[in-house]
Amino acid sequence: MSSVYAQPPSVRLELLKTRFIAPVHLYQRRSKCEMNRGGFALKGIVASGVSLMGSPLTAESVQGVQRLPYKPEGYNYWMWRGHKIHYVVQGEGSPVVLIHGFGASAFHWRYNIPELAKRHKVYALDLLGFGWSDKALIEYDAMVWRDQVVDFLKEIVEDPAVLVGNSLGGFTALVTATALPDRVTGVALLNSAGQFGNAGSETKSEETPLQKFILKPMKEVFQRVVLGFLFWQAKQPARIESVLKSVYKNTSNVDDYLVESITQPAADPNAGEVYYRLMMRFMTNQSKYTLDSVLSKLSCPLLLLWGDLDPWVGPAKANLIKEFYPNTSLVNLQAGHCPHDEVPELVNSALLDWLSTLKPEAALR
Repeated sequence: MSSVYAQPPSVRLELLKTRFIAPVHLYQRRSKCEMNRGGFALKGIVASGVSLMGSPLTAESVQGVQRLPYKPEGYNYWMWRGHKIHYVVQGEGSPVVLIHGFGASAFHWRYNIPELAKRHKVYALDLLGFGWSDKALIEYDAMVWRDQVVDFLKEIVEDPAVLVGNSLGGFTALVTATALPDRVTGVALLNSAGQFGNAGSETKSEETPLQKFILKPMKEVFQRVVLGFLFWQAKQPARIESVLKSVYKNTSNVDDYLVESITQPAADPNAGEVYYRLMMRFMTNQSKYTLDSVLSKLSCPLLLLWGDLDPWVGPAKANLIKEFYPNTSLVNLQAGHCPHDEVPELVNSALLDWLSTLKPEAALR
């Protein structure tokens, strides 16, 4: 998600084509980090990357930054509402919870978890429908992920924590912080999803029998065919590699590790249906939740770690957030949509510096 939310209805569909329809690859092949106007089926909000070449999975560090070991079986699992949820936990100290973007997983924080864990107890979870978590066949909505993170804080983390989110994970962090203010001591956003606007401004007219029984079913069939084709097309390696290079301004971290972290979850038999449901939700419900409505309820310090070279969520959005919510610190980075994976050493340093300024909260246990 990204700046598509801030666009007027007249251009929203075109942006959705390039921004949400590409995550197809996120389930069927390799790729990860939001999409661009240019690739109808290739650019999607995938918070990670892939390549036919790159560093081996066994490499433990890049440019001196330690990397989380890749485990095909995942790390830890938690049952939530009958669904298996994957998460990683490392370190000791005040808790920090990392929330990935659309199409990504806990492994997208590969260069952040080990460094942050030197001073904090770090958690990274896979949102329902993504990564190693179950591909549940439910009606997805921003509040589903909010409820998941709220319960994760209560049942697994237990103590007050700082939430850090990229893209979709950023908006999830915000709505979680407003829903559970006594458990969230700060929020950090990396090129967050979400739009400014008037929530609930769109009204729906009553459906006619023709619309309900003929046109609507035909539309759904058409959408399934189109999205199915896009799902297949976006998994092609050459196209995916091209998309990733347009998403990652620093393409050196587009490697086999990321390829595997996307392709393995793609094998789930429900992945295609989950993709379809997510796309339909994004295309039909773009203005229900807005940044201004969420920020107006926020009560904790906010940090923006913004990749200014992001083709879809540029620095203007970060400036708007800071203007709207004064208790905000802004760090501009020369990176694209996923700065935590492109310039992890800068993100880790800025995040740790900011975390050191937060007042410690007493544990609630």
